[in-house]
Amino acid sequence: MASAPYDHGLPRLFRNARLATLAAGREGLGTVERGAVAIEGRRIVHAGPEADVPQAFAARAVTVDCEGRWITPGLIDCHTHLVHAGNRANEFEMRLDGATYEKVARAGGGIVSSVRALRAAGEEALFAQSLPRLDALIAEGVTTVEMKSGYGLDLDNERKSLRVARRLGAARNVTVRTTFLGAHALPPEAGGDSDGYIARVAHEMLPALAKEGLVDAVDGFCEGIAFSPEQIARAFDAALALGIPVKLHADQLSNLGGAALAARYGALSADHLEHADEAGAAAMAAAGTVAVMLPGAFYFIRETKVPPVELFRRHGVPMAVATDCNPGTAPLTSLLLAMNMAATLFRMTVAECLAGATREAARALGVLAETGTLEPGKWADLAVWDIESPAELVYRMGFNPLHARIWRGQ
Repeated sequence: MASAPYDHGLPRLFRNARLATLAAGREGLGTVERGAVAIEGRRIVHAGPEADVPQAFAARAVTVDCEGRWITPGLIDCHTHLVHAGNRANEFEMRLDGATYEKVARAGGGIVSSVRALRAAGEEALFAQSLPRLDALIAEGVTTVEMKSGYGLDLDNERKSLRVARRLGAARNVTVRTTFLGAHALPPEAGGDSDGYIARVAHEMLPALAKEGLVDAVDGFCEGIAFSPEQIARAFDAALALGIPVKLHADQLSNLGGAALAARYGALSADHLEHADEAGAAAMAAAGTVAVMLPGAFYFIRETKVPPVELFRRHGVPMAVATDCNPGTAPLTSLLLAMNMAATLFRMTVAECLAGATREAARALGVLAETGTLEPGKWADLAVWDIESPAELVYRMGFNPLHARIWRGQ
């Protein structure tokens, strides 16, 4: 693919390409044969047939011959816990040797070990450990990444996590969306007082972090081993009072009505959802809440109950796909592999997986107006692939056919 040094003062035309635009209103992947993408500054000004590119634009543009390659929107990983310290490979080994989760916990494992590691790490060390994980995603064509806090569980360490997430976005050509997940687990010093801790999350941590501009969304873990629907509702009330959108770890291990709770608050997304029921799916559809599929966690913890994908289809719930990159239940930094897992484990279609890692992932982050499809007016976030058909992006395992990645025209 011939290229030229890029000057933002010049328009750029990616021609002789095949497009999967994922644009609304277009059938399937919104495929365009003999297509072109035209970029002015950092925005797309044309994404469609090459024959429709205005001659005046083509005459002044820097032209890139894609040589028949496919162009998709840049991939979007809409659910990660990428900012963390250390790993839990020792726990993985213990479980393979037959240790129960209780034994692992007694040995100091579980989320408490991740909290301990993050609190012990300085900001520079946390940044240095997290950057390679971000680079792994970028190398697969990812242009937008959501990053959650949730391993600090006190104001200073939640702030540290979110500051590092913002720094990661500044260090690379990538869009980072930060999510405050203070309601992730109960810290050891809470002494079992989950109500008191949720009050601190809602009325101390969240207002302080929001005032510092560190919070794009608020998340919670609604589960028997975490927080009740009533407790999550208190955190969500505080978020909405500050004008911050919410999302929810819902119905992963049991059905506490998390999907319906997320919908009641107009959540951007409800994530995991293995135990969601029809009432929850219907509520999500009515609220426009995206169902985020996380097959890496399903695989890693050997879950057996598959998310109700058919219910989501029947009710018209949008479905996204993400890595859930985290040290305990999904040490995964490949969105391409996550798409393959969503297809093989959850029986999602190729079109659903590709939309799930682009358009619907953007919807799950509340940024669909800016990215996630190839349409005029959106950021020029593109991925160019050495493939014969888009199905290869879902079909292959451990193979990265990325040829070029463009973020906001760069």
